[in-house]
Amino acid sequence: MDEPVHRPPLFARAVPYLPLALFAALGASLAYVFRLPCRTGGWNDQVSTYTHFCYSDIYPLYFDRQLDVQSPYFADVPFDKQVEYPVVLGEVMQVFSRIARWLEPDAVQQAIRFYDGTVVFLGLCLVAGVLLMAAVAGPTRRWDALWYALAPSVILAAYINWDLVAGALSMGMLLAWAKHRQVAAGVLLGLAIATKFYPLMFAGALFLLTLRTGRWRPFLVTAASAAGAWLVVNVPFMVFAWDGWRRFYVFSQERGVDWGSPWLFFQNKGWPVLGEADVSTLGMASLAVLCLGIAVLTLAAPRRPRLAQICFLALAAFMMTNKVWSPQFVLWLVPFAVLARPNWKPLVLWQLAEMWYFFAIWLYLLSQPPLSRDDLGIGDDTYFTAVWGRVITIVIMMAFVVRDILRPHKDVVRQAGVDDQTGGVFDGAPDRFTLVPSYR
Repeated sequence: MDEPVHRPPLFARAVPYLPLALFAALGASLAYVFRLPCRTGGWNDQVSTYTHFCYSDIYPLYFDRQLDVQSPYFADVPFDKQVEYPVVLGEVMQVFSRIARWLEPDAVQQAIRFYDGTVVFLGLCLVAGVLLMAAVAGPTRRWDALWYALAPSVILAAYINWDLVAGALSMGMLLAWAKHRQVAAGVLLGLAIATKFYPLMFAGALFLLTLRTGRWRPFLVTAASAAGAWLVVNVPFMVFAWDGWRRFYVFSQERGVDWGSPWLFFQNKGWPVLGEADVSTLGMASLAVLCLGIAVLTLAAPRRPRLAQICFLALAAFMMTNKVWSPQFVLWLVPFAVLARPNWKPLVLWQLAEMWYFFAIWLYLLSQPPLSRDDLGIGDDTYFTAVWGRVITIVIMMAFVVRDILRPHKDVVRQAGVDDQTGGVFDGAPDRFTLVPSYR
């Protein structure tokens, strides 16, 4: 008779994670301190906001989306003033706006309370994301999660928007999949997609590895659970607040080329055939080409790629081909970049590029109308060095990940004898379909 498996008590299992929780709390606190100049009044002065590099969407949207008087989606406001985020974020905004209105009668103080409450919640999301990432990485690489806790770009961008909510849900999805909890993985993936759209790329990564391994049942369970969770949180708004619900999708489709996107460089240079419709088509076409390349790589590699590698490549492709590449989008990529290839040299190079972009965008906005403060800001050429710096350093990281996939012995994770710590049912699975003969 088999001996029962002895598991240490929960507290003993949690102890190794406590230092990481403290470091994540430190990162969250530093991000709050960095924006103190704006919290104490700077948001009422655009020049001060940009020169202190402390801009956040949280405070101004409290007024611009009339959260001080109405609820998201159900608000009786013009279409362009409705909340332009998926429903999970809209509900997060509603919860904290109601708390702020309950605590403070004064509108300005309400906005500050709204900001403070939201930031505390986002800080908890960062701590949760770091701990979940550490659990995903496994005991031998647990400390890689420090990148997510204390990376300079994370501290600088943490509270620009609500992206850390989707980050925690995405890490939770990855951990649930790694632990063979397909229903939980699907629910968390559906909620993540209902928070920010980018986690949809992870469904594609799961599909490609399922195609290679033939593990269809876990994938279908996860996909069905994701669809169910997405419908549960979306259908009530689709039925009772259709205009408010569809605002995000209409806004995403109609939005023009915006800050950070490489497409903006080409438009700025006056390239032909780059109208708004052309950019939308070119963006979708270029993403499709990159995704096709990732699919071929996944199915033709000599050894099945790790899930984190494919998630990283898919997410990086989505970001680089998008019409918008806001500074806070770095929060999407940090944990997946580290899980895909925890090598400090390219990560440091990328972090330097992200830091330069973070400061460059606010300096560039200073020189643009309506402020037009050329004495304080930077011009086009300087700004676009920051845009391309991000693109080039991410392409470098993608190239290294592709090399690791084609030469698995170069993969530092697999050098420790690990097959795929995030793979779940893919971990150690034999190939069922490949484009070329593979080896084990």
